Amino acid sequence: MRTATLGPAERATALAQMAGQELDVLVIGAGVVGAGTALDAATRGLATGLVEARDWAAGTSSRSSKLIHGGLRYLEMLDFALVREALKERGLLLERLAPHLVKPVPFLYPLRHKGWERLYAGSGVALYDAMSVSSGHGRGLPVHRHLTRGRALRVAPALRKDALVGALQYYDAQMDDARFVTTLVRTAASYGATVANRARVVGFLREGERVVGARVADLEQGGEFEVRARQVVNATGVWTDDTQAMIGERGQFHVRASKGIHLVVPKDRIHSTTGLILRTEKSVLFVIPWGRHWIIGTTDTDWDLDKAHPAASSADIDYLLEHVNSVLATPLTRDDVEGVYAGLRPLLAGESDATSKLSREHTVAHPVPGLVVVAGGKYTTYRVMAKDAVDEAVHGLDQRVAGCVTEDVPLVGAEGYRARWNARARLGRRAGLHAARVEHLLNRYGSLADELLEMIAADPRLGEPLPHAEDYLRAEIVYAASHEGARHLDDVLTRRTRISIETFDRGTHSAREVAELMAPVLGWDAGQVEREVERYEKRVEAERESQRQPDDLTADAARLGAPEIQPL
Repeated sequence: MRTATLGPAERATALAQMAGQELDVLVIGAGVVGAGTALDAATRGLATGLVEARDWAAGTSSRSSKLIHGGLRYLEMLDFALVREALKERGLLLERLAPHLVKPVPFLYPLRHKGWERLYAGSGVALYDAMSVSSGHGRGLPVHRHLTRGRALRVAPALRKDALVGALQYYDAQMDDARFVTTLVRTAASYGATVANRARVVGFLREGERVVGARVADLEQGGEFEVRARQVVNATGVWTDDTQAMIGERGQFHVRASKGIHLVVPKDRIHSTTGLILRTEKSVLFVIPWGRHWIIGTTDTDWDLDKAHPAASSADIDYLLEHVNSVLATPLTRDDVEGVYAGLRPLLAGESDATSKLSREHTVAHPVPGLVVVAGGKYTTYRVMAKDAVDEAVHGLDQRVAGCVTEDVPLVGAEGYRARWNARARLGRRAGLHAARVEHLLNRYGSLADELLEMIAADPRLGEPLPHAEDYLRAEIVYAASHEGARHLDDVLTRRTRISIETFDRGTHSAREVAELMAPVLGWDAGQVEREVERYEKRVEAERESQRQPDDLTADAARLGAPEIQPL
């Protein structure tokens, strides 16, 4: 197996290959489900293509709570099958598929009532742990424990004393969602899938009732071309209904968008060694450790405005601050907020008017011959969704096809990760980097960190931290453009790194240097560097303005004030 490089030349080659052959499966949409579907199909030996209108994970899959979890609250809904499935997937990712990307994370659940609540909540968490172990892949996480109020306050001194009478602590897992999807795409490509971002499907090819491919617009170089495929998989998440409309079919189900927003605050604003999970009147609220930061979220409200750029309003931000401040001894203010991001969950409609009660389960359908639709689900169960989508596509192929093998296919960077982790101090000395820097690289790239260390050896300046965003090395910016398919400044600042939400300036102080590092790889001239920086600054300005608006309608209008990426 080769490790796929997704640079400009490889993108051009992929587009030419897709236009020049008939694929077995063409996947539309490179969120976590689409990327997972491409990997599943490629590892069954199928000729597979993957196209994405914007960037890998540009929609929902880069704007989640960054958790890989079983869904503890679904136990309360008695949805045992969903929890069991998700816990198995969590264990697989932690132990086998992506140990470099998926890490354990502790959560504290404050108890507000004596007696009955400890029994009730404790029984639920005990069942959660038991189901994890029974899945056969849950032994890598510590089991839950009961804490007195005093012990809980030593673990999380930030809590108000009157906010709890005791607590439970349990473990789940987390990852960088956008990095995970990029790694999935590279893994699919390493098994032979042809992949291209900034390639938008603008119509379907038909022979009678049958879908036989798609018309694709190259948003970078311009022009349209046809991709013929024996089966097409629509994995476009909240855009599912829009994609279906291209064939005049709404489909057998409707996908409804629910907006969730998150706040990012510096680590020193909340004094705690553990994450927090709090009940709200509608759902739950997480305070999640995130490097030198905390992520606070999320909301759960219906959204029927612009899907590409969901906007967080002032009311959304106030909602999260009010709820987290109800348990904090030192309240957070707007001035503590470094970053804000909003995402849309693709929920299957028709079961409840309240989005928090809509199904997190997924559905696969074959609405017309040659076209499979997969929608709904949870990030954690992407692999199951992908398997079901490819299984459905296989029914339309007139050949014998092997079964799903992705349960045993580690993502690129996983193989050799633990050995390199054990050697991190030696690797650091050899590269002239502190061991903490090597740890950072290993937890983002796994054993592929070797490729970045080779770049630094060739050009030691790439081993320097990025000014105004010192958590990242210059090498990571170059690597994003040369190996990971980043095509624009926005791709790097918001998804290959998280500079856009981890700095108070939202990445504007880093933008020019990042663009100049990308320029030689992507062939940008000074004019293109200027356009990328200007467009990014306007995006940040529009987002800040939207977050000052009182409601969704005005926030959406403000966010749409930023210009879209234009072809080079």
